[in-house]
Parts: sequence; structure tokens; C-alpha cells
Amino acid sequence: MSTHAKTEQYGFLERTFKLSEHKTTVKTEVMAGITTFMTMAYIIIVNPGILSATGMDIGALFTATCLSAAFATLVMAFYANYPFALAPGMGLNAFFAFTVVLGMGYSWEFALTAVLFEGIIFILLTFFNIREAIINCMPMNIKHAVSVGIGLFIAFIGLSNAGLVAANEATKVTLGDMSSPPVLLAIIGLVITGVLLAKNVKGALLFGIIATTVVGIPMGVTPMPTGIMSAPPSLAPIAFKFDFSRIMSLDMLVIMFTFLFVDLFDTLGTLVGVASKADMLDKEGKLPRAKQALFADALGTTFGAMMGTSTVTTYVESASGVAEGGKTGLTALTTGVMFLLALLFSPLLTIVPGAATAPALILVGLFMMSPIKKINLDDFTEAIPAFLTIIMMPLTYSIAEGIVFGILSYVILKLLTGRTKDLSLPMYILAILFILKFTM
Repeated sequence: MSTHAKTEQYGFLERTFKLSEHKTTVKTEVMAGITTFMTMAYIIIVNPGILSATGMDIGALFTATCLSAAFATLVMAFYANYPFALAPGMGLNAFFAFTVVLGMGYSWEFALTAVLFEGIIFILLTFFNIREAIINCMPMNIKHAVSVGIGLFIAFIGLSNAGLVAANEATKVTLGDMSSPPVLLAIIGLVITGVLLAKNVKGALLFGIIATTVVGIPMGVTPMPTGIMSAPPSLAPIAFKFDFSRIMSLDMLVIMFTFLFVDLFDTLGTLVGVASKADMLDKEGKLPRAKQALFADALGTTFGAMMGTSTVTTYVESASGVAEGGKTGLTALTTGVMFLLALLFSPLLTIVPGAATAPALILVGLFMMSPIKKINLDDFTEAIPAFLTIIMMPLTYSIAEGIVFGILSYVILKLLTGRTKDLSLPMYILAILFILKFTM
């Protein structure tokens, strides 16, 4: 490429993403975007695996997963200019497959219709600033706590993926089999990535993932690729397959509300938590361009339902790209392009084992802990809600539940101690809704 062409290219990126204003570079943003993709690439295998239990075509699900993730992430890149990536959400896909379809006996077409309506409602809620109002009403200590809680949650996911911790009937969680190859590989990966971080190597998380993947080949953990490129499977078996016959039923309302609730607070939590860590919140604790960021997952969910996949949400793994220095939509653009490339290079990209990405997730958990220093631990009406927000996220395996416990305890403690001036009308409304959630 000629010097003039490079200048024009970088000029376009500068104008679009305001790199100088955010004190970042093209190289940093691209590396951050690739890192984010590598830590969340598991979804292109896991999501089809879960949803195919409903009878949906697994090949078509692979294509739908990549396309919906790419679409939503590119909206985030160009419309919101944030380094956040999106894809079909874990937990939401399990609810889709195992509760709605296999548990309640509805067709996957019916479940897709619920997701479609959820996306449309999200678009309306975002347009009328309701979701943004929820973000803005959250107290600063809760926002900082969300970041820390997400850090523990991400670390727990990494430890579980590596097998370093495992389920136990008596203690619920226990130490994994330290002699198994995946666990040993994850420990090696932690050492490699830790050394790279200690030496301030740019792209340490990404290079750690690549090096650990290579080390895993002779250990028998990383499979050899069956090829390099392959054509993506057709979407025809699942795209635009909706069932509108029971859209006014009570079950449809219940299912749609559940999708709405979990996605709403998972996305809000991720945006606030990662933004808090990256110092993207303004002096009033608000997230600039929050409305644009929220439109990304609303449009992504609607598009994803049309393609044939479950709810699309903002991913906590975005924190790995932010930890690598990602500050703008160029990071998200890179991640979105990687999802499109995954359609063609799936044989190569899908060999990366969970044990290779686990060290990055564990260490991102460390990076996300720093906002705990900003939490007021001397005022118990602030400290207790913050603590509950933090601890409930990994223990319930849900960002949404952590926020629920944090906000509920905040409102109750402020009310009982006569400090109602710290509460706003939206906080009262949220508390009432959360109580109804537990009692209905």
C-alpha cells in the first residue's frame, strides 16, 4: 500500500473513531479487537451446540451466530464508538433451548418469535431513553461494584473453563484435577501471560492465548486443524422462521419478559462495569453515548432473531480488549470483522481450546478489580449494597442478579436509615419491580 493510501486510510479511521482524542492508535485498537474476539470466540461453537438441542440445524446456527455477532458489534463500532463486542448471550441461549423449547414444550420457532418481540421492545425502550435512565439512576458505588463483580465473574468463568475449579456435591465448588492436561495447560498459560504482562508487552493477552494454544498441541489439548478455510453453511433452515400463532398468550408474555429482564440488566451491567474500569464514565457517573450503545444490542437481538439465533447481548469479555488498551469503536470494528472472517476460517479459529483463553479471562478479572478503591466502605448503606453486587455475580453466575441484590439492598437500607435524599424515583420503581420478580 502506498504512503498516500495509508495516510488516507488512517485519516478515515481517525475521523471516524477520533483516535487522537482518545489517546490511542490503530495498532493498539486492532490488537485489542483481536484479543476480545479470541476470548469470546467460544460462542461460535457453544451457541450452536446449545441451540441445536431444540432440533435447529447446527450448521445454520454457526452462520447465524457469526452474522448476528458481527452485525451488532459493527453497530456498536460505528454508531456508539465504543470498544464493546456483542454476540448471542450465554444463559439466554440455555433458557431458549432447555426451558422454553425442551422444558415447556414450545417449538423453537415460537421461542424465536419471543426473541424478535424482545428486540423490538428494546428498540422502543432505548428510543424513549428508558434504558439510559436506568443506567443514570444507579449510584456511583453500585457502578464501581458492578465492575468489580464482573471481574470476579469473568475470573470464575476462566477458572471453570480451564478446569481449575470444578463442581462438588458437598462444597458446590472445589479444586479441579491438577494433573489433567487442560488444567496444566491453563497454568502454563497463566505463567506465560503473567510474564508478558510483567514485562509490559503490548498485546500480552493475545500473545498469551496464541502461545498457550501452540503449547497445547503436543499436550493433546489443542487439536490439529482439519483445514484452513471452508464455506459457511446456509441459513435457510432457520432464518425468518417465526410462529405468530400464539403471540397474545400468557406464556409468550412470560417468556418475553424473562428474555427482557435478563438481557436488560446483563447489558447495563456490562456497559457500566467495563466503562467504569476504562474511566469512560463522566463526572456525574453517566456513560456518554449510552443510547447509541444500547441501540446496538436492541438492533442486534432483532437481527439475530431474523437470522435464527437467541438474544444478542454485550459481552463481559469486552473487558479483555479494554485491558489491552482498546478505547474506541475501532476495537469493536476489528472484533466484528473477525466474526465475519470466522465464517470462512472456522477450521483454524475453532482449535483454540478453553484452557488457552482461560488465563486471559482470569487476568482480566484482576484488571477489573481496581474500581474497588473508589467504593465508600465506611458508609454501610453504600458498602453493603456494593458488596452484595460484587459477591452475587459470580455466585449466581449472573450479572443481572448481582445488580438486583445491589439496588434492592441500597433502597431498603437508605429507607430504613432515613436517608431518602439519596434515592431517586427510578430507584424506587426498580426496587418494586425487583420485589415483584421474586414474589411472582
